[in-house]
Amino acid sequence: MTNDESIRAARLLDAQAKAERLFAEIETRGLIAPGEGERAVSDRVRDLANELFGTTRHWHKRIVRSGPNTLKPYRENPPDRVIGTDDIVFADFGPIFEEFEADFGRTFVLGEDPVKHRLRDDLARIFAAGKRYFADRPDITGKQLYVEVERLAAEAGWELGAWHAGHLVGEFPHESIDGADVESYIAPANDTPMRRTDKAGRRCHWILEVHLIDREREFGGFYEELLTLG
Repeated sequence: MTNDESIRAARLLDAQAKAERLFAEIETRGLIAPGEGERAVSDRVRDLANELFGTTRHWHKRIVRSGPNTLKPYRENPPDRVIGTDDIVFADFGPIFEEFEADFGRTFVLGEDPVKHRLRDDLARIFAAGKRYFADRPDITGKQLYVEVERLAAEAGWELGAWHAGHLVGEFPHESIDGADVESYIAPANDTPMRRTDKAGRRCHWILEVHLIDREREFGGFYEELLTLG
């Protein structure tokens, strides 16, 4: 790894470490609680990021979703919902730290519902299995990793809730990613190797995201962080 690439990797890892601290503070301060509206919680997390790190920008919309809203993929905008006493909630934030993007998501379970607790635990387990699968295959494509994550989800009794399982990440604003540029996503239509360089000759770094849903019970969960580092 060249010196420049080492610096980029360190900056991305530092951004993620800050995001991880932010999420730990969300739990410590009890920001996700029954009776709170999703948008109000999102605004408090935004303010907390500013308090802790001086962060005022997020590279994608801030998401806090609870109950049946957790079934919805990123692009949808379900109506604001009040969090219930026995709810499942996920948060997905993309704060920018010193011009480097983080993308971090976690799921929180309120109450003792064993199925919701199993879903939360399966998210971390499937993420880790997907990361190992990626690490063991030098020439892996986006399609191959998506298929494996989908298989792991089905094996555990869940469905994937999104058309992709992750995307490129980097300096802000990073190389444009949208539905028309499938090579930027861990998706069924992406047959390109994930280990490659971008148009500027920099090493591509990826976020792996796992969105598991149970349509019958009408809830889901979410987990994401860096795939290629850490």
